[in-house]
Amino acid sequence: MLKTKDILDEKDKRLRMVSKEVSFPLTKKDKDLIDTMIKYLHDSQIEEIAEKYDLRPGMGMSAIQLGVAKRYFVVVNEIDEGEFETYVLINPKIISNSVEKIYVEMGEGCLSVNRPVEGIVPRYARVTLEAYDMEGRKIHVRGREELAICFQHELDHLNGILFVDHIDKKDPFKGKDQYRAI
Repeated sequence: MLKTKDILDEKDKRLRMVSKEVSFPLTKKDKDLIDTMIKYLHDSQIEEIAEKYDLRPGMGMSAIQLGVAKRYFVVVNEIDEGEFETYVLINPKIISNSVEKIYVEMGEGCLSVNRPVEGIVPRYARVTLEAYDMEGRKIHVRGREELAICFQHELDHLNGILFVDHIDKKDPFKGKDQYRAI
């Protein structure tokens, strides 16, 4: 079982690597890693399981956060109490986005950043991604609000970027009035 301590910390230089495109068919190792990521994200959002196994709650995870520099990530989005939608996006790229930008009012979080971080991270309010599913079929996925932010956050990981990189060090709340808080 994947534990929070197995997730790379922001100090680990591997998180700054640009992940490589994945070819198909996926290896058994990649499929197993994806299943492990899904299980962690699912279980981490169920309070009793998260407490029992000391899992830090998360909605998304990129392969690079487990030291695998391949272009895929998983998002497990709770749409209702105990009801989840799972996204496995391989070789993803944004093909369209809204003009409107938003930010997480409480601040973005990351399983690799184990400290409180103040500041805003402007993100597109809506994005459409083109990616591949586990069988290598091209898919299009649209995200709005929280889901759009999560997609952009995970895509950043694939490019060696952490959310803290988007925060202005001198003025962490710079531009706050230009974007909508969610």
